[in-house]
Amino acid sequence: MSISTLRRSARETVSGLPPGFWWLWLSTLVNRTGAFVLTFLSLYLTLELGHSAWFAGLVVALHGLGGVAGSPLGGVLTDRWGRRPTMVTMHLAGAACAAALAFVTSAWGIAAVVLLMGVAMQAVRPPINATIADMVPAHDVRRAYALNYWALNLGFAIASIGGGAAAFLGYRTLFVVDAVATVLCAVIVFLRLPETRPERPAPTEEKSTAGEKSAAEEKVSTLTVLRDAPFRTLVLLNLLVCLVFTTPWIGLPLTMADQGLPASSYGVVIAVNGIVIVGFQLLVNKLTDKRSPVLLLALSSLLFALGTGATALAGSSVAFAATVVVWTVGEMIHVPTNAAATARLAPEHARGRYQGVMGMSWAVAGFVAPILAGAIVDGPGPDVLWAATGAIGVLAAAGYATRLRKALAEDEDAVAAPVPVPGPVPSPAPAPVVVKGGDAEEAEGSPVGA
Repeated sequence: MSISTLRRSARETVSGLPPGFWWLWLSTLVNRTGAFVLTFLSLYLTLELGHSAWFAGLVVALHGLGGVAGSPLGGVLTDRWGRRPTMVTMHLAGAACAAALAFVTSAWGIAAVVLLMGVAMQAVRPPINATIADMVPAHDVRRAYALNYWALNLGFAIASIGGGAAAFLGYRTLFVVDAVATVLCAVIVFLRLPETRPERPAPTEEKSTAGEKSAAEEKVSTLTVLRDAPFRTLVLLNLLVCLVFTTPWIGLPLTMADQGLPASSYGVVIAVNGIVIVGFQLLVNKLTDKRSPVLLLALSSLLFALGTGATALAGSSVAFAATVVVWTVGEMIHVPTNAAATARLAPEHARGRYQGVMGMSWAVAGFVAPILAGAIVDGPGPDVLWAATGAIGVLAAAGYATRLRKALAEDEDAVAAPVPVPGPVPSPAPAPVVVKGGDAEEAEGSPVGA
């Protein structure tokens, strides 16, 4: 493949998206570039403060538990309060928690701060995902989610490298830098990102299409979201995939240690995950663009099953790294496709709640999977753990293929139909978002040459 072909492919991948998306993309990159807390928290607790490894694990689990509450909270605020106010508030709350960690030294004080940080960090995801769905045309939504996920991983890679190099300044300094970066992210959102929450039609207005409910009947609560059968299936299947995806982060180092490999080997092996995402996310997105979401979700589940299941057969660092490559490709396919499927199934005025419930499945897996993985490794052993993840991945793939084919296929037909798709994005207008409440300056220009 020639250089000119690669450049043309890169231009096609990033072209055609509204300027507001690129400001959101930039805020994600800035936020994740300064994300030092979770990366170095366990080391800070054990090496700096002298706490046990058990306590460090508990604190990290509390961060996930906070996310279980934060995701639906962020979804409700996104729909009721607005996308931008929710993002700004939760970013500032996360920054306050990061700064507090630089000064709080009591064990339970740290635990409380990390729990609140989990709430804030997870609550910001629904408005981000809802904003992307609001401002990006339906046929480009999956590509936009993939690009935002790429920014997240690029920023995390920079944070991991930079944080490791700057650790000699002290962990508290890193936490302050994290707080500053998060505040800068909030400033970018406040100054450059317009509000995109769609206006709800008046309660008396009736839909023109026969058989559709009136706007008054379309009010959506979190309970309504949970009663949406196709979406509930999507959430439950995503929970299965998340359990498989989260397991290697605790099971892999334990398995490698069980085989006598040093801790440094795990650091090299797991770094493959970030390297592959940063290096190949755009290429994977290009290859999977316009593919059926059901096909992509089933394929990604099988890749998770193959990659994690094969871990039981690995016996060297190279073999373990190869398994990481396989499930990382599954991750690159699954994350943007699942977010786009969520956006498609959600009514436009309830996108926040739908994204919040979906985010809760990630948070639940982040809390449960490490506990289960540790218990299985200590009990039946690593081989049982990896066999279980392989089976769960195959089960999820079968579920996507059989339970969601009709729902997502019908939605694809609606997106592809020649009739305009209702929503906040009027077609060729230069400002592709509906702005509320008069704070509507259009974001001019793009911070990255899209």
